[in-house]
Amino acid sequence: MDMSVFDLFKIGIGPSSSHTVGPMVAARRFLLDSAPLDDVIEVKAELYGSLALTGIGHATDKAVILGLMGETPQDVVPTEVDTQLAAAEAAGELKLLGSRTVPFKRGTHLVFHMAESLAEHPNGMRFTLTRADGTTFSKVYYSVGGGFIKEAGEAQQPAPVTGSAPAAAIPFPFDTMEQLLAHGEKSSLTIPQMLRANERVKLSDDELNTGIDKIWKVMHDCIAHGLDTAGTLPGGLNVKRRAANLWTQANINGARANELPHDALHQVSLYAMAVNEENAAGGRVVTAPTNGAAGIIPAVLRYYAEDCKPSDPVTGVRDFMLTAAAIGMLCKRNASISGAEIGCQGEVGVACAMAAAGLVAALGGSNGQIENAAEIGIEHHLGMTCDPIGGLVQIPCIERNGMGAVKAITAASLALKGDGTHFVSLDEVIETMRQTGADMQAKYKETSLGGLAIHVITVNHAAC
Repeated sequence: MDMSVFDLFKIGIGPSSSHTVGPMVAARRFLLDSAPLDDVIEVKAELYGSLALTGIGHATDKAVILGLMGETPQDVVPTEVDTQLAAAEAAGELKLLGSRTVPFKRGTHLVFHMAESLAEHPNGMRFTLTRADGTTFSKVYYSVGGGFIKEAGEAQQPAPVTGSAPAAAIPFPFDTMEQLLAHGEKSSLTIPQMLRANERVKLSDDELNTGIDKIWKVMHDCIAHGLDTAGTLPGGLNVKRRAANLWTQANINGARANELPHDALHQVSLYAMAVNEENAAGGRVVTAPTNGAAGIIPAVLRYYAEDCKPSDPVTGVRDFMLTAAAIGMLCKRNASISGAEIGCQGEVGVACAMAAAGLVAALGGSNGQIENAAEIGIEHHLGMTCDPIGGLVQIPCIERNGMGAVKAITAASLALKGDGTHFVSLDEVIETMRQTGADMQAKYKETSLGGLAIHVITVNHAAC
């Protein structure tokens, strides 16, 4: 496996890992690959397939411009984005990587090809620059989900992730859960222990722990900000932010309004919704494994840290994250985490599986129970479409994260009450997810051409 925990969990901004984070990374990478830029007189960006069809709602246009300006998802300041873009729009020019100034106008230098897709993935983009002597340089990139990008020719095959250890160098290489379980059987180690050993090839324990703790802090802060922020989400649907108001209703003078058994799960759903409202507003989030599903893992982590009353929450959170990453790696390696490729089963479904497995690990479950929880999480999201209304990561995405977090806890509970044996293996359900995605019509895969995306808009327009 050629991925790291920090490949699955990336700090970035909303609203989409595949349509915002990936294009921003690709635009910047194109210019870095094109250096020097001192004689560049023009840059053009062209978006295809799902990137074009839902690009405006997913802020793909903004992301591309920011990437060309040299911004990165982890460092761009969300509250300054609109000001930066407005200044560039007013000037009619961009400073490439903050230095070389070229003219830039939407429609001329940023083009949406809504009726055309590139060959290797639905999320395709082409960048072209022209130099003073008239020569041009062009590259095609694909945003393949979770903020991962690949150049043309790479998208159909696994490719090493920059900064990750080669598979042969790690002590517990795995491409399937069967292989990982076999390593555990032979070594008597748990899944988080084996993932830690793999990460230790490139990082010290302190570096690994510091990195995981930072990811969790960003997640926790995102929940807190979402629970404290009301208002209306951008994009034109006028969707009201609900998490803050519902959180206030659920708590009276800092305590729960009542102690019914469902209260904890209600709060979990609000944690998830708070994150995805932040994501929809373009705020700081962690891709987990995508932005569209970014609320599930933070919500279940907070549930673990606060409601499960662990004796060592710091170690538990780290084990949770390592285990969740292992499940995400398997899903990305053997199916996809791209809604444009296999629907929301690959986003919310995978995030649910990751969270369920992580919770079982943090609570001391066996490797078999971890696999069982992950399998349950995916199995009950099979066939879930990605049909965002208006191309915005709002409806049904925000509520879907709340439901996914609750289902993750249910899956973990079922697994922990068993002995780890189960009928369907995780590898089998991941392959089923891949085949289901391949069979799914394109209109249900992040194009906003089917399902809720057209039915609700059609009904609303008819009523006007």
